[in-house]
Amino acid sequence: MNKRLKVMASVMAALVVSTALFGCAKKSAEGGNAPSDKKESKKIVIWSHLKTEEVKEVEKYAKEWAKKTGNTVEVKEDKSDFQAYLQAANSSKAPDVMFGLAHDNLGTFQKANLLAEVPANVMDDAKFEKNAVNAVTIEGKKYAVPVLMETYALFYNTDKIKEAPKTLDDLVKVGKEHGFKYEINNFYFSYAFLAANGGYVYKFDGQKFDPADIGLGNDGAVKGYDYLQSLVQTHKLMPSDIKGDLAKGDFQAQKTGLYISGPWDVNGLKDAKVPFAIAPLPGADGKPMPSFMGVQAAFVSSKSKNQAEAWDAVKYILEKSENTLFKVGYRIPATKAGQESAEFKNDKFLSAFAEQAKYAQPMPNIPAVQAMWTPGENNLKLLTSGKQNGKQTGENLVKQVKEGIAQQK
Repeated sequence: MNKRLKVMASVMAALVVSTALFGCAKKSAEGGNAPSDKKESKKIVIWSHLKTEEVKEVEKYAKEWAKKTGNTVEVKEDKSDFQAYLQAANSSKAPDVMFGLAHDNLGTFQKANLLAEVPANVMDDAKFEKNAVNAVTIEGKKYAVPVLMETYALFYNTDKIKEAPKTLDDLVKVGKEHGFKYEINNFYFSYAFLAANGGYVYKFDGQKFDPADIGLGNDGAVKGYDYLQSLVQTHKLMPSDIKGDLAKGDFQAQKTGLYISGPWDVNGLKDAKVPFAIAPLPGADGKPMPSFMGVQAAFVSSKSKNQAEAWDAVKYILEKSENTLFKVGYRIPATKAGQESAEFKNDKFLSAFAEQAKYAQPMPNIPAVQAMWTPGENNLKLLTSGKQNGKQTGENLVKQVKEGIAQQK
C-alpha cells in the first residue's frame, strides 16, 4: 500500500498540471455491440495493468473478438505509472480501453473527464457481485465494468489449529497459544478492525461516498484502535514495527499459527508445503468483520472515437474469460456465474476469500481516497507503539484526512 500512496500522489500532481488540457468527456456510446451494418474495420487499442500472464489471457480473447467482428486489436501490458497514463489519455497515444485497473483510481479519472459511462447493454448489474458493482459506481453512474476482486482473510496453520478463531476474543486466545502476526501498521489490513465495530472512511449511501462524512473517529473506530493496540502492547503478539515480509516469513516457517493476508501469498505457501487453510476474519459482536476490497475494472476512454466497438470488446473478453482469467491471476471473479463455476468452487482457497468478500467493503473510489493512506499508516504506528491511545488516534486521523482533502482543492 505504500506504493499506492506514491501512485496516487503522482495522479493528483498530474491533474494539477494538466487540468487545462482536459476537455469535456464525450457522451458514452448508446450501444455496446459493434455496428453490423458497417464493414469498415476499426482498430481498438487495449492497455492493461494486470499481471503479464493475465494480459496474455486478455489478448487471446481480444484477438478472438477482432476475428469475429472484422476489427483489429492491439493489446499492451501497461507498466507505466498513472501520471504517464493521464498524459497519454489526453494525447493521440491514448488507448480505447483499460482492461484491469484498481477501481480506487476511477474517481480521479472521472473527475478529469477521462471515463465513458458504461452503456446499459454492456453490463447487467444482477450478474455481478453487489460489492463489485458499488466499486465502479460514482454518484449513481457506472464508469467501468468489474472484472476481478481481491480481499484478505485469516490464514491458519492446520497442524497447530484445528478450527479458525471466530471472534476477536478467540483471535487473541489462539494467537497467544500459537502465535499471530500480520502487517498491523498497514491501514489496508487493519481497517477491518475499525469497520468491525462501525468505523468507516467516508460514508457510502449505496450510490456515492461522502468525503465530508468521515467515520475514522467514531466510537466504533476508537474501539477498533484500542483492540489493535492491545494486540501489541497488552498481549505482546507482535512487535509494533512488524513488517509484512517478517509476518509472512514466520507463518511460512511455522513459527506462528495465524496470519492475515490475501490470495497473492497462497502459491508461495503451497510451494513451501505449509499446512494451512483460510477462513473469514473473526467477527465482532456476532457480526462479520468487513475487510477492504479491491476490484480490477475495465473502462473505455471518453476520448475514444470507437466507443461502441471498445465496449463490445470489453463485454466479449469478460464473458469469454469468466472461467479462466481468475485462475491465471489467482483472483476472485466479479461475476456470480464465475464464482458458481465448478472450476472456482474446487479451489478451496479462493472460495474462502470469496466468502470473506461477501462482507468486504470496496475501497473508496473518489479522489479523496489518497488522503487516508499516509495518515492511516502514520497514526497506526503511533498507536501500536503506545505513543497515543485509540481516541487520540481517531481525532488525529480525522484531522489529517481533512487536511489532505483540503490540499486537493
